[in-house]
Amino acid sequence: MRLPIAIVMAIALAGAAAAHDFKAGDLVIDHPWSRTTPPVATTGAGYVTITNNGTEPDTLVGGSAEISGGFELHTSEIVDGVAKMRPLTEGVTIAPGETMTLEPGGTHIMLTGLKGPIRESEPFTGTLVFEQAGEVPIKFVVEGFGSRPEPEAYAHEGLQQ
Repeated sequence: MRLPIAIVMAIALAGAAAAHDFKAGDLVIDHPWSRTTPPVATTGAGYVTITNNGTEPDTLVGGSAEISGGFELHTSEIVDGVAKMRPLTEGVTIAPGETMTLEPGGTHIMLTGLKGPIRESEPFTGTLVFEQAGEVPIKFVVEGFGSRPEPEAYAHEGLQQ
């Protein structure tokens, strides 16, 4: 009789841990993640989904990460068949009721001046800075190069806040 109860409890707790989201006022920061880097890399990237459940816009203007000296917002786009990246010096605005996804190949966080390689299964902390919500501490989960995280990946990390 104890085994079925234990299985149900494990499934319920795993679902709660899979949430891996952070909140600041009306903003929900969902599943911050990064990819591994080669040992000699000086830059890395971060990705996250931000939902604004409020009635006023808010702008992600910057942040920091414990593993890097710099933190920049960038966008990538294809121009005349060539991928080009440029910094977003004005930040990224999330309109009321909107969701903004920072993802590979698009708008993303550029981590510069890496203090060491980003390693798979070694999460790291960071902070996102918003004009209205202020500083929001987060934790990035690290996935292998070329992969995208699945919600189940967060269950074993215990990263829910």
